[in-house]
Amino acid sequence: MRRPLVVDGGLATRLESYGCDLSGDLWSARLLSEAPELIARAHRDYFEAGADVAIAAGYQASVDAFIGRGYSRAEASRLIARSVELAVAERDAFGSGLVAAGVGPYGAALADGSEYSGDYDLDEEGLYRWHRERWKVLTETGADLVACETLPSVAEARALARLLEETPGVRAWFSFSCADDARISDGTPLREVAAELASAHEAGRVVAVGVNCVPPRDVPRLVRQVATVGVP
Repeated sequence: MRRPLVVDGGLATRLESYGCDLSGDLWSARLLSEAPELIARAHRDYFEAGADVAIAAGYQASVDAFIGRGYSRAEASRLIARSVELAVAERDAFGSGLVAAGVGPYGAALADGSEYSGDYDLDEEGLYRWHRERWKVLTETGADLVACETLPSVAEARALARLLEETPGVRAWFSFSCADDARISDGTPLREVAAELASAHEAGRVVAVGVNCVPPRDVPRLVRQVATVGVP
């Protein structure tokens, strides 16, 4: 039987322990430009502590957000790609492990907390278009897989699943923010969302479905909701 894989700890938490000020709408992604060596250091610390998987610093990084800070579109794409390159370099120096390109939800780019509500001004098609440019950049970096995290809505999951289907050979996990111990943040039962992703899992595109940023007491029941449809 394969052993469980240990994912790294909180990137922002580690960066703050170094004294970094992560205020602002770019959060930790700001350091991709201003202090990439500190992001690399955080990945190195987690690998040395026993992590099998590093999640790259792409959660809050978006093309629109970087352009809003005065970067060109090409520069924004370069910074997003750098998130994976930093993690890959530390993994290679350590000698083992996996790197997951970090894909945060639309709500993270809005920086208004909507990744915990799913109260968006975009529908599935709008979310598909919004994610597409960053997705293309990240899936061409050589990351081992993609971590789609803190997804609050079934519409966003469907949009990302469409992008995943359009990129053969790419694997991803989907992790959701949740309203309680049975439903994701927009109110859709987690079991139903996992069932929609089951065919992608069977095809080898979705390696896992889970939850994050939820109260620990809710995790056991949420995980069982996913397990009932045969998705790890």
